[in-house]
Amino acid sequence: MKKKKGNRETYLRIFELIKPYWYLIALSLVFALVSVALTLYAPVLTGQGIDLIIGKGNVDFDGLVPILIRFAIVVGITAAAQWLMNLCNNRVTYHVIKDIRVQAFNHLEELPLKYIDGHQHGDIISRVVTDVDQFSDGLLLGFSQIFTGVVTILGTLIFMLTINLSITLVVVIITPVSLFTAGFIAKRTFSMFQEQSKTRGEITSLVNEMVGNQKTVKAFSHEEEAQEQFDEINERLRDCSLRATFFSSLTNPTTRFVNGLVYTGVALSGALIALRGGITVGQLTCFLSYANQYTKPFNEISGVVTEFQNAVASAARVFELIDEEPQVAEDAGAVVLTPQMADGRVELENVAFSYSPDTPLIDSLNLSIRPGERVAIVGPTGCGKTTIINLLMRFYDVDSGEIRVADIPIRHMTRDSLRTNYGMVLQETWLKSGTIADNIAYGRPDASREEIIEAARSAHAHSFIERMPEGYDTPVSEAGGNISQGQKQLLCIARVMLCLPPMLILDEATSSIDTMTEVRIQKAFAKMMKGRTSFIVAHRLSTIREADIILVMKDGHIIEQGRHEELLERKGFYAQLYNSQFQQTV
Repeated sequence: MKKKKGNRETYLRIFELIKPYWYLIALSLVFALVSVALTLYAPVLTGQGIDLIIGKGNVDFDGLVPILIRFAIVVGITAAAQWLMNLCNNRVTYHVIKDIRVQAFNHLEELPLKYIDGHQHGDIISRVVTDVDQFSDGLLLGFSQIFTGVVTILGTLIFMLTINLSITLVVVIITPVSLFTAGFIAKRTFSMFQEQSKTRGEITSLVNEMVGNQKTVKAFSHEEEAQEQFDEINERLRDCSLRATFFSSLTNPTTRFVNGLVYTGVALSGALIALRGGITVGQLTCFLSYANQYTKPFNEISGVVTEFQNAVASAARVFELIDEEPQVAEDAGAVVLTPQMADGRVELENVAFSYSPDTPLIDSLNLSIRPGERVAIVGPTGCGKTTIINLLMRFYDVDSGEIRVADIPIRHMTRDSLRTNYGMVLQETWLKSGTIADNIAYGRPDASREEIIEAARSAHAHSFIERMPEGYDTPVSEAGGNISQGQKQLLCIARVMLCLPPMLILDEATSSIDTMTEVRIQKAFAKMMKGRTSFIVAHRLSTIREADIILVMKDGHIIEQGRHEELLERKGFYAQLYNSQFQQTV
């Protein structure tokens, strides 16, 4: 019952997407009517022509000529109507596909990071790309075949009724068998196509993961395990695809068998009636042609069932993504935090947060940062250092408590304005496809070339950029695969140097840079951080000696805080961390 309701909701959603293009649907129906009407009129002309040549030496050539001319005109108009109908169907399909892809991508931008972090990236990509393409193929076939099919069936019945009622009744009596067979098989294949789409998402996710991390795979000789994992998913995909295709493919031969019975019934009953003089040979020929045209749509529609069921299953997966709960909406009167307002004051009051309700992380965290202070956050892995950064940037919302910037709760300000006032350099670098200049200007697309070069000089990236084949116009491949990790990090630093917002977050920002360059970068950072509130997440404690305040975290709590010398004198947890890195007794 739930599945049936889910299917119905999917169909209704599809109709809602199609509704704005009703005029194209109407035009397509008009052209379908014209095409079918003329296609059905052609057998009438054929029958008339046969009746004019039925006797030996009794051919009415004068009567045949106008029939042939009308037949040629009918064929020409039919071809034009079919072309225009397909044109309308294509426009509807690709407009709908564009709309659903825009909806999916826009919603993806609104989803909380919790959703992105908690789902396989390959599966998300599969929903937005592969499933939408599958939906497109099925929708296009559905429009093209179902429109003309339904109109052909109705039109053929009307034409047959005008010729002979008895033979038409034979057709009508046998037809429900074909409909029942097609419907019975189609209902049972939908769940199979759902499983196929889900497994296809799994294999896309695995391939995406393997391609993106190929160096790690090879470094740990994980090729065989990856191959086994791929084979297992691929085997499941093969099995569910074969099962879905096999059962759905039963529809066409079954309906063809039933349609053969229709044709046989028409031929036998028509021949008997013709022998009694009830219809002419030309009319019988016309009737047999109609029997073929009547059954043909059933074959075509049953052939489309496979693709259409696949399309609906794929559409359901896309709708699942679109229906995911978006991030918490901003207040109607949310404050736009300007650089002038962001004076660098940051306060955390009784903040509690956990990624999972079963695993508490941060509890009752209190912190008050004055304008221009350099705050270093240190502690063992998993203590909550990066989590604090996620909360400050509002990538995640706190479970309880409050974070304020310039005395304004960040829940009551726009996310864009909050994040614009932070400059962020992470340990994990990211570059987009484009030129080096495009990547440096990512936060300020309107920056001049001179400003870009100055930012690169400040980040000590100018010298290696100048050595690149095309300098600042050198293309950067996806994820920056054609430059070194250290160079990528220098470009990310230059990106922040260009914007210079009032507050900075440096999450192990020099981890991939050699020692000599790091010394220069630290000087550049010191210049950049002057007068700006800065949060420095550090694993190498040598990089935070000059911090105004060091927060030592453990199990989501701040257990020590103070300057470097003060913390060493206390000989507490910080002193243990420091000594473990430098192997010395303080």
